[in-house]
Amino acid sequence: MILILASTKDQASINIAEQIIQRYNFEKLPEKYQENNTHFKQITGHDVKLVHLNQELIHTQNITQDFTAELIIYVSRHASTSGYPTLSVHTPGNLGKAEKGGLPRKISISPASAMKNTLIELAKIKEEANLPYDVSYECTHHGPSLDTPTMFTELGSTPTQWKDKKAAEAVAHATIAAITKNSKYPTVLGIGGPHYNQRLTKIALTTPTAFGHIISKYATPSVDAEIIKMCVQRNLEKVDSAVFDWKSLKAADRNRIITVLKELDVSVERA
Repeated sequence: MILILASTKDQASINIAEQIIQRYNFEKLPEKYQENNTHFKQITGHDVKLVHLNQELIHTQNITQDFTAELIIYVSRHASTSGYPTLSVHTPGNLGKAEKGGLPRKISISPASAMKNTLIELAKIKEEANLPYDVSYECTHHGPSLDTPTMFTELGSTPTQWKDKKAAEAVAHATIAAITKNSKYPTVLGIGGPHYNQRLTKIALTTPTAFGHIISKYATPSVDAEIIKMCVQRNLEKVDSAVFDWKSLKAADRNRIITVLKELDVSVERA
């Protein structure tokens, strides 16, 4: 089963889920979860269940106690201080402290090909619908930290965008693309660059490469060998190489991480 999760506390999440239900004719099930309606649709041979939760999505660390899934997709708002309109995708998990849900020093399993299929669809719809939004990967951050392939598709970054039905529809279609598109890609670890990494996003949109976990330049000084190994290993697809946003990193951090990657037999490329 593939599980799509939305939150009743999140306006963007509600709008995206509503678009998924309407555009793809999800059937309302007799069962409820947390007193909310649940919906179902079989898509390309996959049983897909859409469930609304009564808590913030980053605080759903125990969700796999109630559901067993091969892939979990959270549809969510995105908030930022810049407020720039953004359609984004990323894997959740904490490279350090668990300040926003999840577990400390634990990341979810990254479904890189599914995320890339979502990213491609977001970029395509943005152009076709002339949406005034950036499309981007985000780095790995916030909870939950799950032992299931997990991704967030997000609409941001202010209440104006969270209420944007056209943007919500774009995220809805891109979320379903993670399920319907069967393309598989060579998967790499991304290292360096800002939280919204346009350089790595461009690589994913113009080459066969898909990114799993992405460690931003702000996190690189604090990641140790154990975390780097986790970012290589906790992926649905095998990771054999790492792509560095080279100039964004201090030489000492870059060299330290490269030493660990070489010990893991992971090759290094410059973005």
